[in-house]
Amino acid sequence: MTAYLLERAWVDDRFLDDVLVEVEDGRFTSVTPDSDPPRAIPVRGLVVPGLANTHSHAFHRALRGRTQRERGTFWTWREQMYAVATRLDPDTYLALARATYREMAAAGITCVGEFHYLHHRPDGSPYADPNEMGEVLVEAARQAGIRVTLLDTLYLSSGFGVPPEGAQVRYTDGSVEAWADRVDALPASPHLVTGMAVHSVRAVPAADLASVADRLADRPFHVHLSEQVAENSACLETYDVTPARLLADHGLLGPRSTVVHATHLTDDDIELIGRAGASASFCPTTERDLGDGIGPSRRLHDAGARLTLGSDSHAVIDPFEEMRALELDERLATQQRGHWTAAELLTAATTDGHTSLGWPDAGAIAVGQRADLVVVDPASPRTAGAGRDEGAVVFAASAEDVQRVMVEGRWVVEEGQRYDIGLELEAAIARVWGEDR
Repeated sequence: MTAYLLERAWVDDRFLDDVLVEVEDGRFTSVTPDSDPPRAIPVRGLVVPGLANTHSHAFHRALRGRTQRERGTFWTWREQMYAVATRLDPDTYLALARATYREMAAAGITCVGEFHYLHHRPDGSPYADPNEMGEVLVEAARQAGIRVTLLDTLYLSSGFGVPPEGAQVRYTDGSVEAWADRVDALPASPHLVTGMAVHSVRAVPAADLASVADRLADRPFHVHLSEQVAENSACLETYDVTPARLLADHGLLGPRSTVVHATHLTDDDIELIGRAGASASFCPTTERDLGDGIGPSRRLHDAGARLTLGSDSHAVIDPFEEMRALELDERLATQQRGHWTAAELLTAATTDGHTSLGWPDAGAIAVGQRADLVVVDPASPRTAGAGRDEGAVVFAASAEDVQRVMVEGRWVVEEGQRYDIGLELEAAIARVWGEDR
C-alpha cells in the first residue's frame, strides 16, 4: 500500500484540501479529506481523476499541420486521410500509435477509445494473424502506460450501396460474421476492453444492422452519426429515415451505445438518443477543424444522453480544450453564455467518458476505483490567478499544464518528458511519410 497526500483534489464533484489516498493493487483503498499524515507522499497542485478520450483514430496524428494548408471540405480531407491509411504496416503503426498515446498520457488521458478499422494489408488480404493491426494498438497503449478500449469497426461499403474502394479495402471483412468472428478472437489483456463499432450507416447496409446488434453481447458499441449533412440526406433518400432512427429501429441505440459527433440531428433524433440513455462523443477540435458544424450538446444532455469527449483526428490533443470548447461552441451557436458548468464538463471527461468505454470503475477519486491521477499546475502562465477550483482546470488549463499522470497506481508521466515525446512523434511521422529526418 502507498499513501499520497493530495494538496487539492476533485472528490465527490468538488475540490477538497489535503486528501489522503491509499493505493493498493492499482486501486484506491481509502480517500480521506482534511488529513495530515506524517508519512504520506505529498502531491502538489490541482489533482483530478484520469481523463478519458472516447474517440481516437491514432493514424490520423500523421496529418496534423498538413491537411490544414488547403481549402476544401470533409470529403476532400478524407482523401488525404486515405493517403496515410495506405502507407501503414504493423511496425510503422506501432511506432505512430505509441507516440500518439504517449502524447495523450502527457495531456492527462488515462484511457482511450480507439475506433479501429485499419484491419488488413493494403490490398485487402488479411495478415497471418488477422488481428495483427488491432494487437499493435493494444501493445502501443501498453507501452504508453494507458488503457485502451479497442472499438473494432465494421466497414462493408464505401457509401450507400457502393462497395469499398482504394484504401477502404483495408477496412472490410466482407461480412458481419467474418468481422464478429475476428473480434471474438482478439486476445484478452488487463489494460484492454474489446468493443465493437459500425463505421457509419453509409458503411454498413441496413440489412446487416440487426446482425450487428445480435453479436454485441455486453460490449461497448460506438458509431459515427450524422457528422455530415450529406450523410443524412443520402440516408433519407435510401431508407426514408434519419441515421439515428435507422440505428434505433435495428436495436443499436441503448445505454452501451455511443454516437460520435451527432452534429446534424433532428428534434426526433435528440429525443431518440436521450430516451435510449446513450452516450454522445463530441470532438470539438476536430469538428471545427473539418468544418463539420456545432452539435446540440446541451439539448442531448437535457434529453437524457451522457456527453463524452474525444480528440478524433488529433488536430489537437488537449482534453481541457475539448472540455471548454463544448461550452464555447454553444456560445457561438446561440450567442449566449453559460450552457455547461465546469463540473459538468469534468464529469464528461472523466466518469462518463470511462463508462462509455466500458470502464465504469475509473474516472473518480473514490474507494474501489482505479487509481488514476492527473496533476495540474495551478500557477502556470495560463492558470495563474484563475483560482484553485474546477473553473481553473476547465476554462484556463491546457495539456501543457499537466505535470504528472498516474495510471492504476503507477506514475506514467513525470515532468520534463514532453520533449522526448515530441522527438518520438517526429520520428514516427517521418517514417509514415517516408521522409528523411
